[in-house]
Amino acid sequence: MTSPKASSGPADPRFFTRSGPFDGQALAEAAGATLVPPREGTLPAAGYAGIAPLQVAGAQDVSFLDNRRYAHLLEGTKAGLVIVAPAFADKVPAHSAALVSSTPYLAWSRVARLFHPKAPAQPGIHPLAVVDASAVVDPSAEIAPFVVVGARAEIGPRCIINSHAVVGEGVVLAADCRIGCHVTLSHATLGERVIILPGARIGQDGFGFAVGPDGFETVPQLGQVVLEHDVEIGANTTIDRGSVNDTVIGAGSRLDNLVQIGHNARLGRCCIVVSQAGISGSTVLEDYVTVAAQAGLIGHIRIGAKARIGAQCGVMSDVEGGADVIGSPAMPFREFFRNVAVLRKLSKKASGPAEGGSGKG
Repeated sequence: MTSPKASSGPADPRFFTRSGPFDGQALAEAAGATLVPPREGTLPAAGYAGIAPLQVAGAQDVSFLDNRRYAHLLEGTKAGLVIVAPAFADKVPAHSAALVSSTPYLAWSRVARLFHPKAPAQPGIHPLAVVDASAVVDPSAEIAPFVVVGARAEIGPRCIINSHAVVGEGVVLAADCRIGCHVTLSHATLGERVIILPGARIGQDGFGFAVGPDGFETVPQLGQVVLEHDVEIGANTTIDRGSVNDTVIGAGSRLDNLVQIGHNARLGRCCIVVSQAGISGSTVLEDYVTVAAQAGLIGHIRIGAKARIGAQCGVMSDVEGGADVIGSPAMPFREFFRNVAVLRKLSKKASGPAEGGSGKG
């Protein structure tokens, strides 16, 4: 057995599907970009075979530049085609073609997907899966070994359910969902193209209890989780089902790994919640809200559309739409950094030379 070693480029064929080659015009159409032929030479008749970073790309590779910090790599690249913003179009080497786009990272994403599409479902139910007789599984879906599908569950066309996942009673998956290993789904309805990464827990009891004369009494959690179309849920994230109302994650939203969403929370369209953030019960995020890593939001508040919550922020009241807040308790960015500056000045004064001293050691 040989020693492990890093691959020479992205998309190791052991792990990723490959497609292509593609000519420059096909790549331009996929990326929504403008193709500029090389100043020296011609576009290769055989097209381009793959993608690679600037520093290792060869004549048959497509690369990209999206960050000025790496502009020095552009002039030395051997890539056959480079995706760039208009500001860098004239800096592409003479031997390289260019795809010019105002959104080069988006263009790169589209080209990368063209070369490396997701593997399609392999239709069928593995003999080692356990599927209740009352469940409905579309014939085009893939059910891997050791999956459990409960009574009255519905698995839509071309869904992929990976090993050891549990789809609970009555759970519904619309078309083209992908469920990772060891995911548990209960009391949930999923829209189309939902992706859930390994270990996520969707639809378990929310944290609800009443205080009785003899201690805590658990409150029944009678809602569900609704994941709308094109939602992606990261590994080991947990989303509690609603207590009475549903917990809803809006269409196109992205939740990172290790995120906690409390019962009855409602996220709008295209929200982003980054790793280790927690959103308490009955909190509402309107459309396009961003919550950065390790932020915490208390319950029963509303975050306005397009607001941005900074890393490690403690949000204890409503936030207006479009606002940028940071700190704990949360405050506008400018106010937070003014406070930091004042504290630094006070700290320097407090640590200065003792009163009456010379100030010389």
